[in-house]
Amino acid sequence: MVRKPTSKETARKPNMREAILAAAEELFATNGFNAVSVRDIAQAAGANPGSVTYHFKTKDGLLLEIYRRHCGPMNLRRSELLAAARRVRDLQDRLEAIVRAYVVPAFTSGSDLAGGGARFTRLRAVMSAEGNEVARKIIAQTFDDTSHAFIDAIHESLPHIPRTDIVWRSHFLLGALYYSLVTPDRVSRLSRGEADGSDAANAIEQMVRATVAAFQAPALDQAAPARRRPAVTSKA
Repeated sequence: MVRKPTSKETARKPNMREAILAAAEELFATNGFNAVSVRDIAQAAGANPGSVTYHFKTKDGLLLEIYRRHCGPMNLRRSELLAAARRVRDLQDRLEAIVRAYVVPAFTSGSDLAGGGARFTRLRAVMSAEGNEVARKIIAQTFDDTSHAFIDAIHESLPHIPRTDIVWRSHFLLGALYYSLVTPDRVSRLSRGEADGSDAANAIEQMVRATVAAFQAPALDQAAPARRRPAVTSKA
């Protein structure tokens, strides 16, 4: 039987719940969900396995809490910015405001609880790539409603672009966010030091501009311009 922590243990370690969350987040981000056990998390947090199950019931519940504590504030901020963006009259300006409403909250958090941070972004990327069914359900539960709201708002601004194309381009934006937040040093390196990959303000502007252009690109099923055929010269 798993032992629950006593009241004396809880009093001695009032931040044990936070320590468990931080340890689990780091381990999941580094090793994935499947490879990490409750015992691994407890050891990293300086706790016993009973403390993990006492606070979070299961490893699934722990992952869900990590997503909630990060993404609740981020989704709320995105929804607030999206509501303001949808009131913009000019369609071009509205599209830019919508994209900015999605991008900015991912970059502008200084604390772990505001939705950003490289560690949680790395965790999200690992969870998405791992294909774990538990993680897939948590991701859908956490993000699908907000994602649908943004896709619908973009489609309203670009009614001539099929919604399926907008879904694809939104998917590419998410990948760009992951990569930019997790590996900013790559920008600095490939630019030979002329750009600072950790400059969040510049990263936001670069991503917003590129994403707006991507959304405005012709639909995939739109007829491509006819190629001019080379003139045929007759042989004498």
